[in-house]
Amino acid sequence: MPAANIAAGGERPAYSTLRFRRTIVVVETLVSLGGLAGSVQLLAGAATPPVSALGPLGFSSWRLPAAWLFLSVAVPCGLAAWLAWRRSVWTAPAVLLASTLLAIELLVQLPFLGPSTLQLIFGAVAIGMAIVGLLARRAGWWPPRRRTTQAPNAPGQPLGSGTHQRP
Repeated sequence: MPAANIAAGGERPAYSTLRFRRTIVVVETLVSLGGLAGSVQLLAGAATPPVSALGPLGFSSWRLPAAWLFLSVAVPCGLAAWLAWRRSVWTAPAVLLASTLLAIELLVQLPFLGPSTLQLIFGAVAIGMAIVGLLARRAGWWPPRRRTTQAPNAPGQPLGSGTHQRP
């Protein structure tokens, strides 16, 4: 019997331990904390690249890049970790989104900062977690498809389409 999914209001797979759950929680939490630490580091100006690296973008400080890092890495990875901890059916899509955003963040950095070992490590994490997200999806950890119900007197129209008239 499938257990109720508190976080998403749906049902989760019937098996008691969801595959990759622990991996997702640990890795996504660490990446989220890394994104948060990087954002704070950029805001504080501690061990940051020179501001001249931002010249082509017209920025005079690291505030906007810090916000971008926080919103594109820390928040999505933290959300994916939280959803995995809650056993939500939305975990796999969140992991795939977080991995994609992390990869985009790294690609955006390359023209301005050049390649670094840290980018290589986080790039491997992004690819690895995308694979984990796909494997979790394959294992059945995915939200159910929406079902449309037909309104009376309006065959073939989804509920709420505005074509049904009240008597």
